[in-house]
Amino acid sequence: MKLTISLTFLLTLVSARTLTQQKARRSPTTHRTLGRREVPQEHSHEKFLTLTGAALNLDNPDEIADPVFGLLGNAAAIKGAGKITDADCLQQATADQAFTNAKAAGAVDGMVAALVYRTLERNTGSVGLASVLCTSITPVNPEIAALTQHQDPASAGAAATNKAIALELAVQIDSVGGDPQVALQSGTFAPGEIGDPTGAGNTCDTLDDPEGCIFTENLLVEDATAAEIAAAVAAGSGAAAVGEDAAAGNGTAVDAGAGAAAGNGTEAAAGDGAAAGDAAAGDAAAAGDVEEVLSETDLDANTVLRLTKITKAAAAAADGAAAADGAAAADGAAAGKGKKVKAKGKKNNNN
Repeated sequence: MKLTISLTFLLTLVSARTLTQQKARRSPTTHRTLGRREVPQEHSHEKFLTLTGAALNLDNPDEIADPVFGLLGNAAAIKGAGKITDADCLQQATADQAFTNAKAAGAVDGMVAALVYRTLERNTGSVGLASVLCTSITPVNPEIAALTQHQDPASAGAAATNKAIALELAVQIDSVGGDPQVALQSGTFAPGEIGDPTGAGNTCDTLDDPEGCIFTENLLVEDATAAEIAAAVAAGSGAAAVGEDAAAGNGTAVDAGAGAAAGNGTEAAAGDGAAAGDAAAGDAAAAGDVEEVLSETDLDANTVLRLTKITKAAAAAADGAAAADGAAAADGAAAGKGKKVKAKGKKNNNN
């Protein structure tokens, strides 16, 4: 049986950090070095930084000061990068080492935290500016290699990109035995206003909130639905045909709903079936745009292909569920009308 290190144990490890590391994590001078930039948000998902830091400190050969540095802009990040010379790769390197350590210890919580940490949005120079992806270092762990960081929600194509990242994260969390729905907690904030001279956006950065202010202040914008997460996990687990089967299921469900409605002579039921079909078609078209959006990022071709497949499969499965629900509701309405007519007939016979 796989040994799972408890959350309490990992938190205990955190308390053993050196004074230097703790000062680096909490020092107010960290933010003063950033100049004009997007308002700090590196502590918004604090609980994942805490667990990642605990796992990292089990073995830290690159002498990375603290996971928080990986979420800062390059000028500040490099000051806590240790032996990592590419600041754009510090977040990835931190996550990779933390994941390695947690895996060796059998700590599922630590592995999940490292995966989530890898996908958190980094601070950038202004609202709407996307952060640079790491290209100079290849992760040791394929689970980390499959992931990139969320982008500023106001940047071009961010909605599609961030959704694809969250769905891939769910697949990787599931692969290590974690709850894939935790991937929704990797989301970022509502988009800020591009050109805002304050760089304020809609962020928070509370230092003494162990949970993370994005959660306690209810600022998290989830990238996907629970159904899409479940569908992405199914698709990413090797069921490549899930998307196609779900899409075929959509047509069957809608047709069945419309047919049942017509058989009952219920125009409203037919309308419901058609509406469900239209919604599914619209979502499918939107999913089809994902590849185009991702292709315009710095992601490599294989990553774009995988993220596109997972996103489309999730959309197809979600549409299938929606269409089936619509058809069931339509059939239920038609059946209800049929029972009502039959009841009237019995009443007339008794008279």
